[in-house]
Amino acid sequence: MVCLAPLGSTLRFHLDLRSQLDVNKLPDNIKSVQPGGGKCYSIELAWGRLRRWYLKLFCKSYVDKMAALRLGDTEGAPHEILDPRDLKYCCNLCTAHWKPEDDPFRSREDIPFARWGLAELQLMGWPLFWLTVATCFLPGWWKCLAVVPGIILCLIVYFFRDPHREVPDDTDAIVSPADGTIAEITELDHYDFLDGPALRIGIFLSIFNVHINRSPRDAKVVDLNYKPGEFLNAMNPESAIRNEFMWIGFQDDLRPAVRFAVRQISGLIARRIVCALKPGQSVQRGEKFGMIKLGSRTEIVLPRDAVKAEVEIGQKIQAGSTIIARFVD
Repeated sequence: MVCLAPLGSTLRFHLDLRSQLDVNKLPDNIKSVQPGGGKCYSIELAWGRLRRWYLKLFCKSYVDKMAALRLGDTEGAPHEILDPRDLKYCCNLCTAHWKPEDDPFRSREDIPFARWGLAELQLMGWPLFWLTVATCFLPGWWKCLAVVPGIILCLIVYFFRDPHREVPDDTDAIVSPADGTIAEITELDHYDFLDGPALRIGIFLSIFNVHINRSPRDAKVVDLNYKPGEFLNAMNPESAIRNEFMWIGFQDDLRPAVRFAVRQISGLIARRIVCALKPGQSVQRGEKFGMIKLGSRTEIVLPRDAVKAEVEIGQKIQAGSTIIARFVD
């Protein structure tokens, strides 16, 4: 098990315990909620451009209506914001939004699949579905080959599932930011962001785990740091150092003097990190804030002397519901 060094001066800033933590600006290399891009991501953006062209040409009344209902500012967005669908990958870059009752696509939040993975489900799922169907009509034993694309299709659908989670109401509880298996519990002598000793809990996510990340506490985002990198197997301890990651620094709402951090780390297969947060944003415990697509690792770093770990290495956990640590008075 490797003990990571602090992430460096780029993540260092100090907290005046008598005042609220300063909020850093969004780093220049975060230009989307999925800064690493990707083929499905690029196809979805191209579809968005085509959709906006169609709406402006043939549905002007709809465009005008949504513009009148829109709140906030579109400044910072990389493209026009015609309706809530246009915010999917740039909600961290602008303040534009709609009230829930004015969002005609609000029902998509009730779909039991990760909204950030719907493009992958469509682009990979439908070809596999029709290949499975077509193979069933092959003569003789050849039709048995339909099992292969059928299994792959089921795995993809299973991977992007988004089950409901019951979030505990214990005010001292810190819930897991990810599903998976506890792979590491390490004490650190010093962690820059916390300006003191820390406890790091590492979580390994296999391709069979739910890959949606959730907030461990009611907290405010005060800093983010995205680092492109390699894509080593998440089981390799070196992956925590060398792989692409998104680092998020939080300030606890109930304990303003307390800070903690979460890192989303890519893996051998998981090469797309999604983080829909921005500095200054408040999140509730158990709230979904992103995902890592296809097998990965997530870490949470807590102030060592302020918490007690409630998990052990090898334990299976669920994001938003499993209590991994508690604050101690």
